[in-house]
Amino acid sequence: MTNYLHKNDLPADLDLGDSIAIDCETMGLNIVRDRLCVVQISSGNGDAHLVQFEQGKYEAPNLRKLLGDDKVMKIFHFGRFDIAALNFYLKVDVQNVYCTKIASKLVRTYTDAHGLKALCDEMLNVEISKKQQSSDWGNQEITEKQVDYAASDVLHLHKLKAKLDEMLKREGRMEIFQACIKFLPTRAKLDLIGFNSADIFSH
Repeated sequence: MTNYLHKNDLPADLDLGDSIAIDCETMGLNIVRDRLCVVQISSGNGDAHLVQFEQGKYEAPNLRKLLGDDKVMKIFHFGRFDIAALNFYLKVDVQNVYCTKIASKLVRTYTDAHGLKALCDEMLNVEISKKQQSSDWGNQEITEKQVDYAASDVLHLHKLKAKLDEMLKREGRMEIFQACIKFLPTRAKLDLIGFNSADIFSH
């Protein structure tokens, strides 16, 4: 298992296959205010590739091409936030997505614990630390602990997807899950234009 740190973009010759796990680190939870700092990706092979952005340098043609490729599935945990951040900073519409948090909420109705740490613990018997989640991702040089933390957020998503897919099929909720996922990029865009807390379906 190796973590690779790249500056401002992925290498042009990097082949990550037809499905990637992806997550973002920002300076906070307000996308417009708190800039995108790191995007981490894994193909599910145990390696992680981190793209660290210098402030304002979001051209990233190789990463944008990958994110915009609708033949590549992008597996997120709480994709609503990450898809919005990628759209805002990289100006890319991310399609063909999967969200382990939405899947968990549809089938793990016996619990309110739908965070990545809880999923990894219950479903994979893997313990991950969230200690670095609130650290300063805007530093010019991020620490080894930050790199390891960022990698841990994507290294297990392929396995979680497989487990959650089994549960979705078992409980007869795959069709409604797929409908939710189809709407997810639109939900992210609604957040960006100010409808982040309003329920537009309410009376």
